[in-house]
Amino acid sequence: MKIIVTIKDLSNQLNTIRESGKSVGFVPTMGALHSGHLALIKRCVAENDVCVVSIFVNPTQFNDQNDLLNYPRSLQADCELLKKSGCRLVFAPEAEEIYPEPDTRQFDFGQLDQVMEGRFRPGHFNGVAQVVSKLFDIVQPDRAYFGEKDFQQLAIIREMVKQLNDTVEIIPCPIVREPDGLAMSSRNARLSAAERAEAPVIYRTLSGSVALKRSLSVEALKQWVADRIDASPLLRVEYFEIVDGLTLQPIEEWADSGCPVGCIAVFCGAIRLIDNMKYE
Repeated sequence: MKIIVTIKDLSNQLNTIRESGKSVGFVPTMGALHSGHLALIKRCVAENDVCVVSIFVNPTQFNDQNDLLNYPRSLQADCELLKKSGCRLVFAPEAEEIYPEPDTRQFDFGQLDQVMEGRFRPGHFNGVAQVVSKLFDIVQPDRAYFGEKDFQQLAIIREMVKQLNDTVEIIPCPIVREPDGLAMSSRNARLSAAERAEAPVIYRTLSGSVALKRSLSVEALKQWVADRIDASPLLRVEYFEIVDGLTLQPIEEWADSGCPVGCIAVFCGAIRLIDNMKYE
């Protein structure tokens, strides 16, 4: 496994790989790797000749500078995990390498980025699109792997690829959870012991809500979920929306969508956690 910090060196490595006719898979990350990331990487390794993983905490997608400063960074530990995973190339650039000058591009995703995360984190998805499009240009992968925990981000990436006429195939991967149901996230490491013990209430509530689809309206189910999570003194729902899985627009009736998804953001203490549940 090679750790590369410049675009030039990575391009040289990848040009040699492509000249030999090998396929390239790509997993973009912000580091602080956990089993959720490793599941993406394992699939990438299995489905491509070469797996590239980027580790880059992208400053343009943070609307809260404190969140950027506090985001966990553990490059050495990450690389130890990647060595064991079958990853061939790690791209770990500094911000100046990716942004030698400010990226002023503004993407138009219509209504996709106006709801949920887009509403509460203005500019977030534009920053995501900036960095992912740059990384796609650098790596030029055949396939790229993203977790379904970031459900809205996945929709944004697909729309960005469509708009840019990129040929990369976007591979969605199921949410990986802890044994108690908590969706794996780098942010989980910042939870106190008490917060970590309480955080699985989010998943238990979402899971319990699935069976209620038959007996409750959309609005009543949203209220049921919010009330149960907010009943915990350590948890506070920022939003819970039930949306169409393709358009991400909120639905009013179950018949409004063939693939409704419940998307939630919850503050556990000061740490913001997201999750989602399909109402199939």
